[in-house]
Amino acid sequence: MWFKSKQKASHHAYAVVTGAGSGIGRSFALELARRGGDVICADLNQETAQETVQMIEALGQKAYAVQCDVREADQLEALAKQSEQHFGRTPTLLINNAGVGLGGKFDEMKMEDWEWCLNINLWGVIHGCQAFVPRFKAQKKGAIINVASAAAFTAAPEMSVYNVSKAGVFALSETLSAELAKYGIRVNVLCPTLVPTNIIKDGRLPARYHKLAQHALMNYALTTADDVAKLSLDRLDQGHLHTIPQLDAKFFWWLKRMSPTTYQRIVRLGYRWMK
Repeated sequence: MWFKSKQKASHHAYAVVTGAGSGIGRSFALELARRGGDVICADLNQETAQETVQMIEALGQKAYAVQCDVREADQLEALAKQSEQHFGRTPTLLINNAGVGLGGKFDEMKMEDWEWCLNINLWGVIHGCQAFVPRFKAQKKGAIINVASAAAFTAAPEMSVYNVSKAGVFALSETLSAELAKYGIRVNVLCPTLVPTNIIKDGRLPARYHKLAQHALMNYALTTADDVAKLSLDRLDQGHLHTIPQLDAKFFWWLKRMSPTTYQRIVRLGYRWMK
């Protein structure tokens, strides 16, 4: 259960959030503070991370901004050590949220696109888990939320690199959930569809899709970053592995498992119609 008093929830009292300078990461950080947690706000952008810290301090909780590039394993290890120094103990929750968007046809993607996206979206999560899992195992408790996407299982056309990166996060999360349960470590993987964030603005999309995607993101999203963060934390507390927040994502999740062939036919027909 969560505690809004001075007694903090055991799993989430001392949290580390990557990509905490904006979007879902900032929403996670603020929600943790509302629930009585102290937060390390890690982000490549030190300035936006500090803005999140100030918001948390206004809520009466402690927070610290740490600049971190999740592409670099040594920076995640340094983040783990800094968090121990700031908290005076091992953290109890890691949220691997930092991520970027990338779209385009498979044969339009260059190797540098693959490296850029996978290094942040997938290797960033791997690096975070490598740095914190041994610490969680040593203290025999902890929790991890990995932010993936419905793209991990919908595999929409013209999103090959992004789909692969998020599918890797999804598979890693399911593997860790099985491996780490005996150590008292919970894992949740978040798989949203459209959520109003900066992922389109800061990502790499072909010009032909950029305006359309940004319009859809800001006007047709079925939830908010705040609601997604609340739901994911609640489901982690309840022991659930998957958080699929929106109705469209839930429908795709159900259909693909009930009838994979039907799902693929719908995707192919939809893509042809859009073209």
